[in-house]
Amino acid sequence: MIADSKPYTRHDVSFTSGDAGCAAWLYLPAGVRNPPVVILGHGLGAIREMRLDAFAERFAAAGIAAFAFTYRHFGDSGGQPRQLLSIKRQLADWDAAIAHIQGRDDVDGGRVAVWGSSFGGGHSITVAARHPELLAAVSQCPFTDGLASARALGVVASLRILPVVARDLAAKVRGADPVTVPLAGPPGTLALMNAPDALPGYQALIPPGESFVNAAAARVVPTIAMYRPGRSAKKVAMPILFCVSEHDTVTPPEQTLRYASSAPYGEIRTYEAGHFAFYLGEPFEQLVTDQLEFLTRHLQPL
Repeated sequence: MIADSKPYTRHDVSFTSGDAGCAAWLYLPAGVRNPPVVILGHGLGAIREMRLDAFAERFAAAGIAAFAFTYRHFGDSGGQPRQLLSIKRQLADWDAAIAHIQGRDDVDGGRVAVWGSSFGGGHSITVAARHPELLAAVSQCPFTDGLASARALGVVASLRILPVVARDLAAKVRGADPVTVPLAGPPGTLALMNAPDALPGYQALIPPGESFVNAAAARVVPTIAMYRPGRSAKKVAMPILFCVSEHDTVTPPEQTLRYASSAPYGEIRTYEAGHFAFYLGEPFEQLVTDQLEFLTRHLQPL
């Protein structure tokens, strides 16, 4: 637990999802009884240590409890095999996180929001559409359309990855360890993201001394291509804030903005920063300020 003289305390928490446990941090605002909660989930293969704490700290300092978790199969969460990126399982992790928060007696389970970034930003749209009891949602530089992201990756790069997918699917049938592909790599290399800012952007989020595996089981590629969470925006029955990068090399902003405009209670903010710049420096300050205003308005912390 982190206490010191900070306006919050951070607690190490775990909750069960399916066949394993998810590791999480719960940030509780100091001196606030039954605060509202925002649940935070990260992007493609990322772990909560990669700057989710920065957002959580700011939310907690403003009186909103923050619950940042790592998906199964990654980081210090459980689940075998390792580095398995399953959309179905990650959405189940979100459901389990919400259920865990709703069952706690140190937060207000009736005032809950979800916050997702990148791939998690797509999940937050899907989750918000499935959970009308939520009061708000934040979708940051969201992955909204697998086909659009595949086009951004490029036809040649997409085709080059298919043999690796085939080898991993064969490994799955044999019960062998997954055949993996890098999450982020230099331009022209075989990776799920290979835009010029992808690898340095990912590396910039890893704290010194933190262990991070830049890989995911290749079998996820077809499901990513078919995942179009932006289509669920029109079904989101609560206020949802879309924070969109105007220069996004991973999740094309044009398609995201079209989906965002279909949300009945959607609010859209656009930023000059690129996809990976959202977590640091001035872009982070702009984002967290806008998000705090939005969450305070809809969660009404005391």
